[in-house]
Amino acid sequence: MTNPTTYLLIRDPIIGQSIARLVDGERITLGRAPTNHIIIHDDRASRFHAEIFATSAGWSIRDLESRNGTLLGGDALTADRLLASGDIIAVGRVEIRFCEGDPPTDPAGGSGVISGTSTHEINVDQDLWRASITHRRTHSGLLEDIRNTAEIVPRVGRAAAELCRLAFSLGRAGDLPAVSQLALESAIHGVGAAKGIVLLAGLALDARPDGKSGLEFNGLECVAALPQSWPIAQIPQGVIAAALNSDEALLAAVAPTGPKCGGGTEQNAGLKMSSISAPVRSGGKAVGVVHLEINPHDRETTLDDLEFVMAVCDTLGVAIENLTARAILSTKLTTTADEIERLKRRLGDESRMVGSSAVLQAITGQIGRVASTKATVLIRGESGVGKELVARAIHDASDRKNRSFICLNCAALSEALLESELFGHEKGAFTGATERKAGKFESAHKGTLLLDEIGEMSPSIQAKFLRVLEGHPFERVGGSAPVQVDVRVVAATNRNLEEAVTAGDFRRDLYFRLKVVEILVPPLRRRPEDIEALARHFLNRFADETGRRVRTFTPEAMEAMLSYHWPGNIRELRNCIERAVVLSADDSIDAHELALSQLSSPGNTGKQASPQPGPFVPETIDEVERRHVMATLQAVGGNKTKTATMLGIERSTLDRKLARWAKIER
Repeated sequence: MTNPTTYLLIRDPIIGQSIARLVDGERITLGRAPTNHIIIHDDRASRFHAEIFATSAGWSIRDLESRNGTLLGGDALTADRLLASGDIIAVGRVEIRFCEGDPPTDPAGGSGVISGTSTHEINVDQDLWRASITHRRTHSGLLEDIRNTAEIVPRVGRAAAELCRLAFSLGRAGDLPAVSQLALESAIHGVGAAKGIVLLAGLALDARPDGKSGLEFNGLECVAALPQSWPIAQIPQGVIAAALNSDEALLAAVAPTGPKCGGGTEQNAGLKMSSISAPVRSGGKAVGVVHLEINPHDRETTLDDLEFVMAVCDTLGVAIENLTARAILSTKLTTTADEIERLKRRLGDESRMVGSSAVLQAITGQIGRVASTKATVLIRGESGVGKELVARAIHDASDRKNRSFICLNCAALSEALLESELFGHEKGAFTGATERKAGKFESAHKGTLLLDEIGEMSPSIQAKFLRVLEGHPFERVGGSAPVQVDVRVVAATNRNLEEAVTAGDFRRDLYFRLKVVEILVPPLRRRPEDIEALARHFLNRFADETGRRVRTFTPEAMEAMLSYHWPGNIRELRNCIERAVVLSADDSIDAHELALSQLSSPGNTGKQASPQPGPFVPETIDEVERRHVMATLQAVGGNKTKTATMLGIERSTLDRKLARWAKIER
């Protein structure tokens, strides 16, 4: 008969300490499955790991062919063993002590008594939940300790574990010698080699066009060796050449001659010395060889060793591909960064305001004062004076400079397209709308939006635009969802908005909403002191871009530029200098190479006004404008494009004026 007061004291690091009573005739099972009497919360335990049962001699324990075995007193359990008081059974990290006598009423740190009644009894649902936990780790030590822990598993498992460790180690290495050294150490450790070497085709690991490696022994360099003093001259060149030519891994075994190699004993004196040579492939081409020499030891080198070294070489090849791709990517990133920096400098040069006139200094002061605010800015001036440049300067000086700066010419699009460009559209909103498109307002969120030629905006779009300026959300064309944006609006125009408001072409409320801060950019003829500085700026810029050696102007060319009225303003000056730099055959630009036009300044027809006979007759500004436009149109033979150019207005603006006057006459 068994002692009725025997019990098991269970110490589980997950649920703490508990007690299980042993009852005669009852068989106690241990394992991870929730149907066991004692549930082991350790992933090294099998579902049904072991059992404790009563015999005529006392309580015995039996291992149920568990995966990782059961320890009794530190020894693996290979057969049924009789338990004595104080024996410790170990299953993974769980310790179970076999005890006799009265169990403690409250085991220290205990979770409860498994059998019988107790206030510490474990809830069944909680027990099932704990039994479902298969893994629990605070950190992984597998890759660091895998060589040691792999000793308890079969050889194939050890090889797989070593390859896993190698793959992660190679992922952390940063250069070719480092990955080669790691691979060599892994190969030597895996097959028990005495020494080894990694030979690669230098750092030029380019693919061969003929599909073959094309490598020769003389083209290889020693990247890693153990021991490091192993000279490359002692490497068997024929073996390396055979591995490269056949693109196969080779295992060679020869009987030792002379004294025993490696301090061999009589036990291994009959074994053969072995060598393994395996190609390293990158991008499908052999780029090198790993060569190992293995002294005789307790076992012969087998095909498994060759397979392992081949796997190491393939892993090394992948690491080399990754290093090559990383180097290419790094080069591209560096090139891209240089290109971005160059474009930034170029953009800075294009955005730089050149000149020292008092007018320009006053504009610069206005920009500095208005940039830090959220006020809407209206920039006015003739075409080509640099209104966009002023708008970009405002953006670059504001706290939005790291956001988008977007420019849209309102006169270049029809009403429907302009609305779509400004506010975006939904898929299917109109023919050709195959997908949703974000408008300029959305694209410029948190940034700056420049609306050039704001005076050409149609009345219907003006109303929607005004609501956005007032801070209201808008809807995309064909959509119903409100879109809220935070955009700093800068408007620019060369049109007389006051006349447009009077004529009913421009909304009065929008006019006052835009004219919060007004910056007037004078034409170039009004600030001639800036002409020379601008001309030299454009000369140096275009000379650098084209590679020409043109570096100066002749006195005649400079005099011609200073006396010219520049009807096209800075845009015309820029184009003149660019054309002269491209066509000039000397190191200086002469006056005839500038090819200055004969156009008159905006508002000037080029004709001498005749004195008006008779007394003065008052006229409206609109009538004076109509008469002047019609006279200009007649002077150029009815050519509307030339008329618009001479008047300094867009062709579309001229068409609208003529249509309005024709309607009034009817």
